[in-house]
Amino acid sequence: MATSLLSVDRINAFYGDSHVLHDVSLEVSSGRLLALLGRNGAGKSTCMHAVVGFLPPRSGHIRIGERELQGAAPEAICRHGVGFVPQGRRIFPTLTVYENLEVAARRSAPAAGAKRWSRQDVQAIFPRLKEREKQVAGSLSGGEQQMLAVGRALMTNPRVLLLDEPSEGLAPMIVRELGNVLAELKKEISILLVEQNLGLAMKLADDVVLLNTGRVVFAGTREEFEQRQPELQRHLGVH
Repeated sequence: MATSLLSVDRINAFYGDSHVLHDVSLEVSSGRLLALLGRNGAGKSTCMHAVVGFLPPRSGHIRIGERELQGAAPEAICRHGVGFVPQGRRIFPTLTVYENLEVAARRSAPAAGAKRWSRQDVQAIFPRLKEREKQVAGSLSGGEQQMLAVGRALMTNPRVLLLDEPSEGLAPMIVRELGNVLAELKKEISILLVEQNLGLAMKLADDVVLLNTGRVVFAGTREEFEQRQPELQRHLGVH
């Protein structure tokens, strides 16, 4: 049986008085990739922001292993082993590729169970980052910027990696390349993936959670999701 690494248990989150997450629960198991799906506005990115501490839930629990994350500051959540690749990449455009990676590097010991990532490890996964390490990040292509955003998150030595819409705005060939990299990466690290590209999500997912208006409408394995996909399609807004 897979061991739960990241556990989100009945969280409720609000923007002001607007209730946006309603008793949302999910589990990312060790060595598996969970795809968090739903149409635009379903609450996927909000769920990510709740996990990393940008939008602390008003109730519920978030844990990595046995450690409670609810109420912790984002920097503490990162230190405890949660890496985050935000939607839109948000690399440091005026820094070089080398500097973007080094600024995220953790000098202290990684959290229990986490791998210590070096710049060389990241460059082995993304060779183009080695070729362009002296280049200003803002001058990279969209695909290269996404590689850098993933590499920067890996430099924090995460136990679980959160990726928010990594294929957004990328050419199909680059999406395929990114998918191949993530397929290899999930052998080393557990991943929570938010993705509108259903084909990419199904290629990578072991487990699926589907949100609609901030509520879980499906949770199960990829195979179970695919069996029920015709009836669940109305919650997706993608084809």
